[in-house]
Amino acid sequence: MKKTANAKSRNQGLTTADQSSSLRPHPSSLRVLLWDLDGTLVRGRRYGVFKDYTVPMLRAVFGTAGRLPDMIVSGMTDLQIVEEALRPEGITREHIALRLDELRRCYIQEMKRATGNGNQIIETMPGAREVLERIDGHPRYLSALLTGNIEPAAQLKIEITGLAHFFSLPGAFGDDSFDRRDLPAIAAQRINEHLRANLQPEQFIVIGDTPNDVACARHFGARMVAVATGRVHSAEDLRACKPDALLLDLLDPELLIRTLEHF
Repeated sequence: MKKTANAKSRNQGLTTADQSSSLRPHPSSLRVLLWDLDGTLVRGRRYGVFKDYTVPMLRAVFGTAGRLPDMIVSGMTDLQIVEEALRPEGITREHIALRLDELRRCYIQEMKRATGNGNQIIETMPGAREVLERIDGHPRYLSALLTGNIEPAAQLKIEITGLAHFFSLPGAFGDDSFDRRDLPAIAAQRINEHLRANLQPEQFIVIGDTPNDVACARHFGARMVAVATGRVHSAEDLRACKPDALLLDLLDPELLIRTLEHF
């Protein structure tokens, strides 16, 4: 009994991260999936719903929403959206950077207002939860977010949709850069520091629904799985960007696993 108790005590002394890492394969065989959010894992219940909170946010912070009401913003980072929307008003990247903290605060306030009181306007994409569950149970794959949303907005979306527990790794977000192509390198640095590893670009796999997702993966040297689940870009649009793989949807977790096995 004493031996059993001692063994139990040692196991209790291990953190969850320690126990998980002891079950992982060699770092060279790990693959980190960098998941886009909007159009890939979640979506608004109606098209363009994000403008319900971004338009009033811009008006509150900058006095104008510029041309945002007329923009198609698929695949852009939130900072890029703000810059493009306000450029005709003479508001520069430097102006935006100076007010970034205020922008974040107001953004999340307006988003909570739009999604609160039971008016849940964000939903999971078909198959997203089942795919994440399948990935979560596979020792070779880890998941992180790579999204154009500012970080607090991304966190609120995965909390609203019940997906937050799938993402314990740090990722990269729309308030990290005005250029989405920068995000994979930012995510990789954070993840390597978190894991105390030296994972190489080809060990990261971007999964997203827009040409910008393909472009950011290529810029970093990551692999890329395009999914034709968004409302803006068709399978033909994505195929023309030459991703490493193209899926029509996320309804078949085993198909995604078989696709990832080639990487």
